[in-house]
Amino acid sequence: MEVTQVLFNAQSIDGTVRKNAEESLKQFQEQNLPGFLLSLSGELANEEKPIETRKLAGLILKNALDAKEQHRKFELVQRWLLLDATAKSQIKACLLQTLSSPVFDARSTTSQVIAKVAGIELPQKQWPELIGSLLSNVHQIPAHAKQATLETLGYLCEEVSPDVIDQDQVNKILTAVVQGMSASEGNIDVRLAATRALYNALGFAQANFSNDMERDYIMRVVCEATLSPEVRIRQAAFECLVSISSTYYEKLTPYIQDIFNITSKAVREDEEPVALQAIEFWSSICDEEIDILEEYGGEFTGDSDEPCFYFIKKALPALVPMLLETLLKQEEDQDQDEGAWNIAMAGGTCLGLVARTVGDDIVPLVVPFVEENITKPEWRQREAATYAFGSILDGPSPEKLIPLVNVALTFMLSALTKDPNSQVKDTTAWALGRIFEFLLGSAVDLPIITQANCQQIVTVLLQSMKDTPNVAEKACGALYFLAQGYEGEGESSPLTPFFQEIVQSLLTVTHREDVGDSRLRTAAYETLNEVVRCSTIETAPLVLQLVAVIMMELHNTLESQKLSSDEREKQSELQGLLCGCLQVIIQKLGSSETTKYAFMQYADQIMGLFLRVFACRSATVHEEAMLAIGALAYAIGADFAKYMPEFYRYLEMGLQNFEEYQVCAVTVGVVGDISRALEEKIVPYCDGIMTQLLKNLSSNQLHRSVKPPIFSCFGDIALAVEEYFEKYLMWAMSALQSAADLSTHIAGDDELVEYTNSLRNGILEAYSGIFQGFKNSPKTQLLIPYAPHILQFLDGIYMEKDMDDMVMKTAIGVLGDLADTLGNHASSMIQQSVSSKDFLNECLSSEDLLVKESAQWAKLAISRAISV
Repeated sequence: MEVTQVLFNAQSIDGTVRKNAEESLKQFQEQNLPGFLLSLSGELANEEKPIETRKLAGLILKNALDAKEQHRKFELVQRWLLLDATAKSQIKACLLQTLSSPVFDARSTTSQVIAKVAGIELPQKQWPELIGSLLSNVHQIPAHAKQATLETLGYLCEEVSPDVIDQDQVNKILTAVVQGMSASEGNIDVRLAATRALYNALGFAQANFSNDMERDYIMRVVCEATLSPEVRIRQAAFECLVSISSTYYEKLTPYIQDIFNITSKAVREDEEPVALQAIEFWSSICDEEIDILEEYGGEFTGDSDEPCFYFIKKALPALVPMLLETLLKQEEDQDQDEGAWNIAMAGGTCLGLVARTVGDDIVPLVVPFVEENITKPEWRQREAATYAFGSILDGPSPEKLIPLVNVALTFMLSALTKDPNSQVKDTTAWALGRIFEFLLGSAVDLPIITQANCQQIVTVLLQSMKDTPNVAEKACGALYFLAQGYEGEGESSPLTPFFQEIVQSLLTVTHREDVGDSRLRTAAYETLNEVVRCSTIETAPLVLQLVAVIMMELHNTLESQKLSSDEREKQSELQGLLCGCLQVIIQKLGSSETTKYAFMQYADQIMGLFLRVFACRSATVHEEAMLAIGALAYAIGADFAKYMPEFYRYLEMGLQNFEEYQVCAVTVGVVGDISRALEEKIVPYCDGIMTQLLKNLSSNQLHRSVKPPIFSCFGDIALAVEEYFEKYLMWAMSALQSAADLSTHIAGDDELVEYTNSLRNGILEAYSGIFQGFKNSPKTQLLIPYAPHILQFLDGIYMEKDMDDMVMKTAIGVLGDLADTLGNHASSMIQQSVSSKDFLNECLSSEDLLVKESAQWAKLAISRAISV
């Protein structure tokens, strides 16, 4: 097969030629994988071949080694490991040879491919000579070979975890990289590649950062690189500093003054990409200190292992003025562009983080800037003053802020309608939203919103919803937080008199001609949902009138025929928003007996619309419609059974949807809602549902996040069908046991600990539902054989000491359920269990009320079981 020609054709403008070429490549790959990979690596290494085909060959090689989806990645890794050893070493030889190619694109692609191979082989203790041969390359004369090798080392550090490479090799990699970064390196490309490589290698440098001399050397080289004449090197060097600030925060004290000088010079004088990273350094320090202060609640004991160095507090007098200057560097019309990010935005974001880090101390440093600029004729100054004010509303105490807010409010309401500049209005609406978000609900003697000013606030916000899309969107946001501030106020809220007017204005916004150009429509529906969610019983009749309006809107989206793909996408988005809105209305009206009865007249029509929505085949809409159906089932209870014959096939489709796993996860949740609503009426559908759920659990193609909800769902089904669950008991318990074994002894990063906790919680909810479902039935003895394993699981998670409050509450509940259901059959097992006594006592003295209540109930159940 003439690979060059096929790779050429695969990039052809002619669709047919392209398709045929892709087919031949696919066939070649399936029929002879070693040959396929060898010919690609040969193409990539061959200096006589055209650059387009070499580049594509490298890309296909890379994709043959790695994929985004976990299960696919696993398959590719296995496939490579099983490949013939001779073929593998020929491919690797071609790759290493290509690193010294004079063609940049060929070298760059090769660097990535080598790192992917290293990511597979080094953890398996294969290709031990790789790092040595790369390091000997670094001392080669042609600069381009040196550049490519440093780039490869950088990618390699990104691919493999630090424990795979021994310290001696780490030291050599860091030495090569840091030497490549030093000012004495004459070649810009080499220095840039080295600086970027250091960024990826920092995670490997734990030991080196613990050694004062080595750390000083690395820090000196990084700080020197921030002064390089080449802008890309300066940017990369600041990226290294940002990474060091979070990875090695506790080592920064000796350098912080110098870093302040370097960053403030860059923020004031350098080009934007560099200045942004310099600001990011301080944002990153704020993140670190906020985390430390939250974790320790500001109470440091002499021996606490992670003290806060208060870098931000010490830098405040110089840091805040520097950040305030950046706010004046706005770009024209930056508010129109959703993805915009510039110095002014970065500075305001950092200022907000500083406020969260130091609290009240920031206020006296910012207020003079606001007062000085807020009435200036130049729009940039007014906008910057408003942005500064809005940025510091989260952090300082309400006592400190509310007197200022009360002065500012009238001024801001006037600016929102009268300021001639759109950007100033945009920022003013955003700042009002922040006032309502952070200061409305705070228990302070001085209320921000009074009977006197409420009318004015609502009027101004509704008027601003007619402004340009970006101002209207921020006005919706402000109204969202205003409504949220009165959630759970009971009988009446200051917004009640304006409810109808607010809803009408929001619906008008959703029909604006220009609504499709921005996030405005989404913002309007989200705000409408929040206004409904937080409404009081007084406005329930108005919410009921809204049902027909939203149903009509949804009906209209289902009628429109023949749409272009762009229109269809917008239509799907609108259907999703309308289903979401109906969900909120259903929850609101279904939550009280008086309104539920009136709402029931619409249930058939609503369900009919949802079923039509499913026929539209769009993932986002499916998710929203599923959630709304779950709410409907919850609201109408056992009456939902009449919809099951028609709805069941969509339920099954959702459970089988592995590709769009969020749809699958939501469907699993809805099965739980329906089980609770239908109770024993769900029995006819149980075989199909349980078969599919068990199939999902055993699949390695389903995203792992869907598995915990599946276990919880077992509990919901068992609780609904009670002893009828016997026919699934053996399968369900077997799946639960293997997941339980898997979920103990997991050490890992925070993300893994969080996942493990959600997995354990799902398993425990299943056990709890199964025990409660079998309680008082003659078949409880079927559960006795499983009790020892369950108690062992509880011991295991208790011993590991890393469960969160949620798991603690469910776990102690399961211990109670076991005692409650099995009675005296359980007593000797519980008494023999290693930790149940300690666990119970720990939960009884917990500060979390829910854990405590669960434990008190469990204690009662256990003492009853033991005394029988």
